[in-house]
Amino acid sequence: MKKDGGAMHRARSFDHLKGLDGISDSQLAEHLDLYAGYVKQVNALTQELSEMRSERRASGKDFGLAEGTRRLAFEYDGMVLHEFYFSNLKPGGAARPSDRQAFGRALAETFGSVDHWQENFQAMGGMRGVGWVILFQDPITDRLTNHWVSLHQDGIPARCKPLLVMDVWEHAFVRDYKVTERFKYVAAFFRNIDCPVVDQRFNEEPGLRSPSAVRGDHTSISSR
Repeated sequence: MKKDGGAMHRARSFDHLKGLDGISDSQLAEHLDLYAGYVKQVNALTQELSEMRSERRASGKDFGLAEGTRRLAFEYDGMVLHEFYFSNLKPGGAARPSDRQAFGRALAETFGSVDHWQENFQAMGGMRGVGWVILFQDPITDRLTNHWVSLHQDGIPARCKPLLVMDVWEHAFVRDYKVTERFKYVAAFFRNIDCPVVDQRFNEEPGLRSPSAVRGDHTSISSR
């Protein structure tokens, strides 16, 4: 399925996430609806910018090009980060990484222990402001680092790949918790982490792509 702008994106279905511990199905449905909006905007902006190029209207001084290009970076990263976020969750979660696993040993080497890593990650989740907390791996050095990302496209370390992504924008939890109760949401997030997925990301070769791009039958068409 293509238009002039190239491969279109489809909002993925995350039906397997129903029944999360501490994150209600209604909160999840609202969050998925917001994610579908990012997918829709990515497709619209990609097509719009493609038309500019084909009609040779694009210019460095063109306001439409500048605004569309900047918005595409925000919408695209918002789409992809949400896919990482939903994909690293499952109802009830799974056992945390141990020092018997390469991922657990890497956490211990960087942070002193898995517990110390978790404490740091959760502490960052409680910082003032809205954004994302993301555990990244540098594929060259294998070093793991926790990062705060305010806007989707700002603050992501170049070359690094995301291993664990936590959305701490208020839209991720305000149906279930008060704004002042973000710590409860962060605790719920940790109860639902699909650790085998995070471990798989750790062991994957670099070169990640957005899983929302149309590839065979691995995606579902959003009805929105």
